[in-house]
Amino acid sequence: MDTNDEWIVQRTGISQRHFAPDGVGASDLALPAARLALEAAGKQVSDVDYILFNTMTPDHIFPGSGALLGAKLGCPGVPALDLRAQCAAMVFSFQVADGLLKSGAARCILLIGAEAHAGFMPWVDWDILEKDTGRKPAPADYERATRHRGLAIIFGDGAGALVLESGAPLGAGVLAVDIHSDGRYTDELCLRPGFRRRPYLSQADVGSEDLIPHMNGREVFKHAVNNLPQSARAVCAKAGVALSDVDWFVAHQANDRINGLVQARLEVPAEKVPSNIAKYGNTSAATIPILLDEMRRDGRLKPGQLVCFLALGAGLHWGSVLVRV
Repeated sequence: MDTNDEWIVQRTGISQRHFAPDGVGASDLALPAARLALEAAGKQVSDVDYILFNTMTPDHIFPGSGALLGAKLGCPGVPALDLRAQCAAMVFSFQVADGLLKSGAARCILLIGAEAHAGFMPWVDWDILEKDTGRKPAPADYERATRHRGLAIIFGDGAGALVLESGAPLGAGVLAVDIHSDGRYTDELCLRPGFRRRPYLSQADVGSEDLIPHMNGREVFKHAVNNLPQSARAVCAKAGVALSDVDWFVAHQANDRINGLVQARLEVPAEKVPSNIAKYGNTSAATIPILLDEMRRDGRLKPGQLVCFLALGAGLHWGSVLVRV
């Protein structure tokens, strides 16, 4: 498509992204992430008694991917709940997990974010992307991809996982949650085919641009830079915590410019707002767990620290959660 590295980096901060091969779904990507999370937590698969699976790109329209992951992981019968809050899924999932743990309904929760966005990318000629064949795309394919480049340059595939359990040290865990949904803005970011139509997918849809998400990037950008700082302030106020007391603001990795403006409006140091979008692009529900895992493994994330997670996604859904790790 008509773009270049400088144009992409300037607008998004993204230098590379990864795509799942054909035939690999969200549950496949989640499997190694789940195993690594369990290993890091010193847990066995048999310890898991609940799976929360966040994705907007499930293996199938139904059933959800959580049950598939449970089977692949080797814990069939463990309840698995798929959550559909798109890029904001993790902040919603923290509240659900907190309720399950505090009520005693679960003791060890495997929390997953996994996405396989490759299926809705606008390219036809994947062989050109995956290997320099010297072949050029057909003019119509080139023009179609270019028309959707605002979407195509952003999204990548990936998965991350966390293990949440009861019995945490005194003072640790979810301290406050501030989450919101507003369906008035559904059309700003959506994938339009669905069950309002009979059939839900027609022959005319195959190859049509309705199978590529519609994204009004400018409006989504505005919602994010306005709503996320408000939510971060609100969640800290609920917990009686000053913004300056928060060690990390771990934001959904949608666009580096968004997170830069959120940081500026919160008036917190830039070093408190970590980023890894350059390496992976926007992996939707997976961005927060991937970034958190990197921070834990490289030593930035330490026990007892205060972390504010914040995200906005299609729906629109958005919010923040304050956690002491």
